[in-house]
Amino acid sequence: MRGVIPTALLAFITYILFTGSATPYDLATGAIVAIAVGLLAGKFLVKNDAKALNPARWLWLGAYFLWYMLVAEVKSHIDVMLRIITGNVKPGIVKVPIDVKTEYAKTLVANSITNTPGTVVVDMDENYIYVNWIDTSTEDPEEARSEISADFEKYAKKIFE
Repeated sequence: MRGVIPTALLAFITYILFTGSATPYDLATGAIVAIAVGLLAGKFLVKNDAKALNPARWLWLGAYFLWYMLVAEVKSHIDVMLRIITGNVKPGIVKVPIDVKTEYAKTLVANSITNTPGTVVVDMDENYIYVNWIDTSTEDPEEARSEISADFEKYAKKIFE
């Protein structure tokens, strides 16, 4: 039964947010779907129930979501728009050290980088991610880390480690 409750809870919240409705029918349907998802996928998605149910982690996840959508995405979109208009692009692949340990945290960092305009993670190993970057302003790994992934890693550690 490991992981059933956190997975079902996340599925239920996602279902209600996407339907945008809290009618009794939608709540019942969401509960049924969430329980099914939890039973089918929970043991594969969650390795430690105690960590997954920690309310502090959920609060950090909410804070990360808001920061990502309102700050990181907006700044990146503006930066890419200006680069398109001015033609100021210096694309290249940079080697960026990654300072998170769990697979979940690494996945969050890599997906956040890829979903942010101007950067795409093209490869990853235990200690580094390789990022195709629209503005290769530095090839120094630590400087690139501070510009590309440091903020994402800060949140990933609080959520998953």
